[in-house]
Amino acid sequence: MSSSDDDDSTGEEYLFKVVIIGDSAVGKSNLLSRYARNEFNPNSKATIGVEFQTQSLYIDRKEVKAQIWDTAGQERFRAVTSAYYRGAVGALLVYDISRRTTFESIGRWLDELNTHCDTTVSRMLVGNKCDLENIRDVSVEEGKSLAESEGLFFMETSALDSTNVKDAFEVVIKEIYKNVSRKVLNSDAYKAELSVNRVTLANNGDGSKHGGSFSCCSS
Repeated sequence: MSSSDDDDSTGEEYLFKVVIIGDSAVGKSNLLSRYARNEFNPNSKATIGVEFQTQSLYIDRKEVKAQIWDTAGQERFRAVTSAYYRGAVGALLVYDISRRTTFESIGRWLDELNTHCDTTVSRMLVGNKCDLENIRDVSVEEGKSLAESEGLFFMETSALDSTNVKDAFEVVIKEIYKNVSRKVLNSDAYKAELSVNRVTLANNGDGSKHGGSFSCCSS
């Protein structure tokens, strides 16, 4: 038996699917390669079909794996993207701060995400290429305003110099974990398990405010 099998038997493991969406050439592939491998390719070719990387991090002493999917933004590959959304619980919606048309497309990408995902999806609006400040075409305020109106997290990033790349992905992953933990905490199966273990769930109003961790001994 491998050591990974042993690890699996001693702790919970989470695997979350996260998708990166947005118009072609906004830097989706370079965001992923910067986060997953700390690489940047200035001559990156347009993605054909679908690629993904798996990244692990630890939250509340549990291993959380994010399977991050990158797909082509071009219209002719839209048939690929319908299957691409299946099972996604997180999404980064990316635009290029130096190209307003990519920002104006975000509404369409949001519609597509909402059409294909029937679960709660943690969503981050990402204004990429913030290193191109001298040719900026979308203000920070416009990005924040759109994010607030749609209930999205918001961050500007640069895959070129790494600005906020790690943070953008990990905010989404941690929010997914929080949502999943809350569902588990409030599920009948979890409450039944606690009952079997003779632990009483105190009725303290809105349990959702307690985030991802629960202590049977808290007052």
